[in-house]
Amino acid sequence: MSDVLLERRDAVALVTLNRPETLNAMGGELVPRLAEALAEAEADPAVRCVAITGAGRAFCAGGDIRGMQERNERMAAAAAAEGPGAVVAELDRSAAELRDRHRAITLRIHTMPKPVVALVNGPAVGAGFSIALACDIRLASDRARFGAAFRNVGLPGDFGGTYFLSRLCGPGIARELYFTAEIIDAARALELRIVNRVIPHDELFAHGLEFCQRLAAGPTAAYARMKENFALAETAPLDRVLDQEALSQRLAGFSFDSREAVAAFLEKREPRFTGR
Repeated sequence: MSDVLLERRDAVALVTLNRPETLNAMGGELVPRLAEALAEAEADPAVRCVAITGAGRAFCAGGDIRGMQERNERMAAAAAAEGPGAVVAELDRSAAELRDRHRAITLRIHTMPKPVVALVNGPAVGAGFSIALACDIRLASDRARFGAAFRNVGLPGDFGGTYFLSRLCGPGIARELYFTAEIIDAARALELRIVNRVIPHDELFAHGLEFCQRLAAGPTAAYARMKENFALAETAPLDRVLDQEALSQRLAGFSFDSREAVAAFLEKREPRFTGR
């Protein structure tokens, strides 16, 4: 069975990390299959919201430690056999590979013109934490746990965790969580504004899919413009954000969904959004 499952639930694409025997650690084919699933969901016009969750009792336990050991052994073998030049070549190759993975997963989640919701059913640690942070919204089981565990393997972190965490809970808390590798529970994550809601574990999947269906029934073209505005607001000065909001607002005003919503308001009925 595939390391990542992709299935349609009406207008919601459900992406399930599917290596439960490893707590969905990012080994095997999980990373390339996740990239493929996200690309397919983004390209499918019938998909209006994406949900990401994990099989079994974890969301994602982060990096594959065995894979890290194998990579270190390759570097050492290259150094012994071919000298420093081989180490530099291997470093360039592996860094380029990781950059491609960042673009295919983290950047795609962040820029995809559709809402992406993490249904965090259990531990989200290391790179798994980063992937949850990249999503637009995080709904957490009361059994969920979160941690930037990179320090425990002597690494600074990847998949955009430093970018998103510092914006969610501030640079001081973000540094503390990275420096200490503290594992926090769902209640603490809610207090720190890392998650949007905490839901009883047995209700997470049904509640989460219902939430995603509500988003999927909304004006998805407007959501895409909202995401663009929020992305710009993370780095740009107010005048640039205001300029983009003005253009986006007026462009969206010509859309079918906006005209339908105005008509529905005047006719005292629910709008029927199509994403156009």
